Amino acid sequence: MRLVIARCSVDYTGRLNAHLPLATRLLVHKGDGSLLVHSDGGSYKPLNWMSPPCRLDVEEPDAESGAAGVVEHWRVTHAKTGDALLVRIYEVLHDSQHDLGIDPGLQKDGVEADLQRLLAEQVGIIGDGLTLVRREYPTAIGPVDLLLRDPAGGTIAVEVKRRGDIDGVEQLTRYLELLGRDPHLSPVTGVFAAQEIKPQAKVLAADRGIRCVTLDYEDMKGTESGIPRLF
Repeated sequence: MRLVIARCSVDYTGRLNAHLPLATRLLVHKGDGSLLVHSDGGSYKPLNWMSPPCRLDVEEPDAESGAAGVVEHWRVTHAKTGDALLVRIYEVLHDSQHDLGIDPGLQKDGVEADLQRLLAEQVGIIGDGLTLVRREYPTAIGPVDLLLRDPAGGTIAVEVKRRGDIDGVEQLTRYLELLGRDPHLSPVTGVFAAQEIKPQAKVLAADRGIRCVTLDYEDMKGTESGIPRLF
């Protein structure tokens, strides 16, 4: 990866035209060929960019650009669309190259699989005396996240989401209709468990006889979440 801080102007031509007037910016030329133009604001989003497959050519400025103080042109051309990004560099303030190696990728914490695993280990969050029958209990229309056995003899189907909305309640409703036909599982009740449940989903769940449980992921991991408690 090459990082260049330079006083530059940028022109994009192709499906649309765009112009960035002369200013100091960060130019990021990545190993995949892409070029990103950043300012000191705007968070992570570049002001302009060219995605791969593309080619960067460094050119000597023409007479007009040279007379205006331009020291070199960066011309980035997209291989498929022909769109072009022309960076006119007036002054280079910093220029460095870095080999970042192979990135392992983003590892997300708190995805639905993590919630499901933790809840399977802590079914007491759903209710006292419950036991886990199986995670990913198979049905003809897809797996139920958790199937629990009630000490009174019933079965509880649990759908686990990070953010619970109406679609999740509808999904659990279909599972309940199917599981309820099995005499070995009946009676079957449902629990919709999520870190955050939208009000509309709570209303629909109550109408369908489904209980909602809000999950505290940090607490389930054994870490204080910062939510005030009485005890």
